[in-house]
Amino acid sequence: MSGHGVLRAAMREARAVLRGDTHFHRRLRDRLEAVVLATAGIDLVCAVIAYFAERHAAQTEIKTFGDAIFWTTTQLLTVSSQLRNPISPTGRVLDVFMEAYAITVVATLAGSFGAFFYRRGVELDKQAEAT
Repeated sequence: MSGHGVLRAAMREARAVLRGDTHFHRRLRDRLEAVVLATAGIDLVCAVIAYFAERHAAQTEIKTFGDAIFWTTTQLLTVSSQLRNPISPTGRVLDVFMEAYAITVVATLAGSFGAFFYRRGVELDKQAEAT
């Protein structure tokens, strides 16, 4: 399969996931929706906690709510940020929680995609055998 063929197949599967064409597509879409919504909620809650824990701490770089949102979002994306990690005890516990959550989400999504591609491959093989 050429590079364009692989890209077309990937785009076709992505559209099928969004539409929920099959049971496997719907399950993957539902899992992705749940992870995105949970992560957005956790991002907001953690930003509020980080802001109130850090805003008056000496030598912190998280002074505004915008700083807190930026810091929590980059932590959840597992890319870190140019802001130093929190220095308050609450902020440090929050940092560890968010990093553990981010790693768990990445591992869960990897497993979900792996299961989807395996099951989808079996489904396509059965369709090919039937024809």
